[in-house]
Parts: sequence; structure tokens; C-alpha cells
Amino acid sequence: QVQLVESGGGLVQAGGSLRLSCAASGRTFSSYCMGWFRQAPGKEREFVAAIKWSTGYTKTADSVKGRFTISRDNAKNTVYLQMNSLKPEDTAVYYCAADSSPLMGLIRVSPNEYDYWGPGTQVTVSS
Repeated sequence: QVQLVESGGGLVQAGGSLRLSCAASGRTFSSYCMGWFRQAPGKEREFVAAIKWSTGYTKTADSVKGRFTISRDNAKNTVYLQMNSLKPEDTAVYYCAADSSPLMGLIRVSPNEYDYWGPGTQVTVSS
């Protein structure tokens, strides 16, 4: 049984930083692609960043490029999202997700392509 558990969300002022963690268990994830998505009230869930566990290859959404960084710790089976220079528009519930059959050389950005999801963690950025 795959389990993804996010942590690290909270309330932060604009310009501040947070680091989200996603602890993965229940499977060997070496062939997976791990992603972060977010969903603000009244909006669709959107891609933030993803990383291929085996190669470390990453993809980041243009809206957060240069501010957010995704990484992984193989020994801890944990994926991180370092978020710097946060803006009020980054306020959302952030979800960790796993794609169990990633494409060669590509990272999927549609949430429909991800098989497993965590419950989410709230990030609120005040102005």
C-alpha cells in the first residue's frame, strides 16, 4: 500500500520560505516520478514541480521557476519542495503525488497521470 504524507506547510509572510516534505512508503520508488501539485480555492489543481527518483531529472512550472526547488533523499524515501520568495498567490493546498509509470525522458504535468496522492498540506502566504 503506497502512502504519501506531506508536512511542512503553514503560515508565512510574503518573501518568506517554507520547505515541504513528502515521506513515501509501501513500495520501492526508484522507478517512479514524484510530483508536487497545488490547488487554491476555486481553482483547478496545478503542476508545481516533479523529479524522477532514479535520475534526479526535474521539471518546474514557469510560475515558480527560480523560487521553488524540488529534491529527493533516497535514504529517507523523502521528496522535498523548497519554496523561497513566497507570494500571496502561492497560497494553496500542496499535494505530493507519484507517477508509477513515468515516460522516458519526460515528466508528466497533468494530475490525471499520477496514481497516488497524499492528503495535502496547507500553505498560506500573507501580504
